[in-house]
Amino acid sequence: DLYLIHFPIALKFVPFEERYPPEWVYDPDTAEPRMEYARVTMQETWEAMEKLADNGKARNIGLCNVNTQGLRDLLNYARIPPAVLQVERHAYLQQSKLLRMCEEEGIAVTGFSPLGSSSYVELDMATKSDSALDEPIVAAVAAKYGKSPAQVLLRWGVQTGASVIPKSVKQNRLIENLDIFGFSLSDEDIEKLSSLEKGRRFNDPGDFTQGMNSFCPIYD
Repeated sequence: DLYLIHFPIALKFVPFEERYPPEWVYDPDTAEPRMEYARVTMQETWEAMEKLADNGKARNIGLCNVNTQGLRDLLNYARIPPAVLQVERHAYLQQSKLLRMCEEEGIAVTGFSPLGSSSYVELDMATKSDSALDEPIVAAVAAKYGKSPAQVLLRWGVQTGASVIPKSVKQNRLIENLDIFGFSLSDEDIEKLSSLEKGRRFNDPGDFTQGMNSFCPIYD
């Protein structure tokens, strides 16, 4: 139903019979495993995506982790515009300009990591103190509606114009995460939650690729 370009980063191809999924480093068995780039433009990749749509192998195509400039450039040559843009989006990283641009271009936005730092703590990409779940504003709004802090943050994400894809393996959390459509946040509460903006990005290859003997920034 939907096929996405994961990152605007082209890496050297690893044959499926050799290793799948290929992950980030080209050869994990070398003394210093590192990323190896392929000289492939986003335009070339997007044209390949369009062929998949033409051949009926993908109903919708889209991309992830690009900024407004990258999206504008793609729209200049795309024969089939992206149906979806998936980006990190939460109360600490709201991406309001990117969201507005997608709305004007008719592109749906999906926010991953909608609860913020939760899934990054175990990867040492965030600390427990980075969690928006513990914000007093979030706790107060949750108490007002009789909902959990997670439900309030997910509802904020949906109500401000994006779909959300929280991650959990616990059944009770999965049920709770789905139960966000029986209430609406007031404009005042939306404004309170939106005041938490920090420009805090957790999933940044400019940071985490340095642990792969590489440096691959895609955000300034």
